[in-house]
Amino acid sequence: MGENGKIKLGISIGDLNGIGCEVALKTFEDKRMLDFCTPVLFASNKTISFQKNALNLNLTFNGIPSADKALDGKLNVVNVWKESPKTEFGKATDEGGKFAIKSLRAAVEALKTGVIDTLVTAPINKNNVQADDFKFPGHTDYLAQEFDGESLMLMVSEGLRVGLLTDHIAVKDVAVAITQKLVRNKIQIMAKTLRMDFGLRKPKIALLGINPHTGDNGTIGNEDQKIIMPVIKELFDKGEMVYGPYAADSFFGSKNHEKFDGILAAYHDQGLIPFKTLSFGKGVNFTAGLSKVRTSPDHGTAYEIAGQGKADEGSFKEAVFLALQVFKNRREYQELVSNPLKKQTPKKSA
Repeated sequence: MGENGKIKLGISIGDLNGIGCEVALKTFEDKRMLDFCTPVLFASNKTISFQKNALNLNLTFNGIPSADKALDGKLNVVNVWKESPKTEFGKATDEGGKFAIKSLRAAVEALKTGVIDTLVTAPINKNNVQADDFKFPGHTDYLAQEFDGESLMLMVSEGLRVGLLTDHIAVKDVAVAITQKLVRNKIQIMAKTLRMDFGLRKPKIALLGINPHTGDNGTIGNEDQKIIMPVIKELFDKGEMVYGPYAADSFFGSKNHEKFDGILAAYHDQGLIPFKTLSFGKGVNFTAGLSKVRTSPDHGTAYEIAGQGKADEGSFKEAVFLALQVFKNRREYQELVSNPLKKQTPKKSA
């Protein structure tokens, strides 16, 4: 943290040819955002100058050789590379992916060493980032390796929090991937993050069924009865307020989600289609379960509008605010854990 207690917020710029730079720069074009944190963008002066001019943005930034030189009250840009990578808005190029990973690696290293406090990642293209030394389907898996934790992809928007038992895997592999151990781990990660990162004392968690109608008593598969239900009973008997499995097709439409603090979906589209329908443009991707705080906007590279100045920074701005709030909540939680006699005023469940 800075000398005046401001949180140092790191930003990896994502794919150079997408809207990552645009939404990050637009967020801090609003100078009031500098009152909340000290932003540290991992790229280069030349790259950010090009993006700023191409998008006709009105802002100044402070170029620095390393993140520890960041100044409060400024948008800081760490010069990670000396090259001038070619920017081709709207195109998925090897160069765009290469420099996205350079930015990410530098930001993660700064986060590991405590030079920055939190990380917001701009979107990458999962195809053009693949390399001999980077074989991950996305940010979440890479960060889980770097921070030695069991991660949970958690989509957040106001009171709605949707986690995934499985994230970036093929639908045909979902049922095999979901084991009792996996379900148990994901529930426990969600319960802990709701307490530690969101300040909820007794969080209520719902699980969605793997099969349509949760299998209709085995007529459409028995995974829900054999895998999901026993774990829910086991953890409920131990005091966790976990319920389900619920039929996914009617869960959100009936507003059942409003009764819970967290929802665990079986696979990517089961959770993200309703989440983005309800929250698109305001949602945030938060990686729960790690020792460090990382958030990201809920959209991709959006090549179709890149370089046109049309990108909405709303989700990126929400990602910044969530990273800051989770960092503060986690710090307060750790103080309470280290000093259990300190009075705690718990927040009510959603």
